[in-house]
Amino acid sequence: MARLSLPAVSRLLVLLAACALLIAACGGDDKSEDATATPDSAQSVQDETGCQAVSDPGPKDVGKLAKPKERLSATKTYVATVSTNCGDFEITLDSKRAPKTGGSFKYLADKGFFDNTKFHRIEGNFVIQGGDPNGDGTGGPGYHVEEAPPSGLAYTRGVVAMAKTEIEPPGTSGSQVFVVVAEETPLPPDYALLGTVTKGLDDTIQKIAAVPVNGSQPIDPVVIRQIKVTER
Repeated sequence: MARLSLPAVSRLLVLLAACALLIAACGGDDKSEDATATPDSAQSVQDETGCQAVSDPGPKDVGKLAKPKERLSATKTYVATVSTNCGDFEITLDSKRAPKTGGSFKYLADKGFFDNTKFHRIEGNFVIQGGDPNGDGTGGPGYHVEEAPPSGLAYTRGVVAMAKTEIEPPGTSGSQVFVVVAEETPLPPDYALLGTVTKGLDDTIQKIAAVPVNGSQPIDPVVIRQIKVTER
């Protein structure tokens, strides 16, 4: 059963507006070694996308994690640096409006949960989505947290939020996270806010959004090498 995906109704809208704005929201053996370049294809992939060619990390065994109690302090600034084979970008976590969601994200990042996983869903006119250890949109950390999104939240370009299933309550999150690429979306304020991209939106994020896909799955892996959260 698919988990932490965006609403099925958005897929219907995609079909109805194929030439307009795309409307879609947004285990196994432990592959612990870093993704490495594949010499035969590295140059052609890098020339085409600007991303370094890497091997697919495959599913990642994250073990059993306790549900965190950590919350971000509203008086501090937290920045998540996301390093990928397409470059780096930064997310400033919204510690005031989403302390619980941000706390869970930081908890996972501190444990290396996201390291050597990938962006499994790329819809260049809508969102890019990753954070699933299974690498196919079905996985998570083994727990959920709930935090009501801010009233009137609009999912516009650069907003970062957490994916959930249709049947889960608003504000539910696990580990799957999406970055909005479109200028505007019709999404209701049901998805837990994480923060905003404050560095790399016009280069790294756009580079990832432009990689060739089969459906919404990138043909060549876009790998999250590391996510590190620091206080500034």
